[in-house]
Amino acid sequence: MRDTQSMERDHIEILMIEDSPPDAELATQAFRKNRLANKIQIVQDGREALDYLFCSGAHSGRTPAHMPVLILLDLKLPGMDGIEVLREIRLDPRTKNLPVIVMTSSKGEQDVVRTSKLGINGYILKPVDYNQFVDTVNRLTVSWLILDAPLAEEVFSEK
Repeated sequence: MRDTQSMERDHIEILMIEDSPPDAELATQAFRKNRLANKIQIVQDGREALDYLFCSGAHSGRTPAHMPVLILLDLKLPGMDGIEVLREIRLDPRTKNLPVIVMTSSKGEQDVVRTSKLGINGYILKPVDYNQFVDTVNRLTVSWLILDAPLAEEVFSEK
């Protein structure tokens, strides 16, 4: 029989909004190395991210009952940038409480202020060193996916 913690991890889904395949692969490897997520959905632009979350466009067949427990959001995206995506996430009652962590190379103070005003749950600069990135992902997921698991369940059970 499996323990409760491993059963909870079976249902963990992370939505990663990242247009750089090398950065997405690095993050995916870091999550898998730490065994902190079973499913990581990667989308490469802001419009596709919103289609995924709102079950529209190419993702119209997806069920809205299976929302991610965490969104990792890059700010520098083609078409619709990360701040626009974050604004749309926070405006919609179905997604406004989803934890969103900005993971970006942007060190701009204006980006930190703008995303904070929109209600991000964290802002992490992408490190370039793999081991540092793995450590960052580990700290991030321990904080949001394990310690806040009951909160996440409560948020997503609201309809």
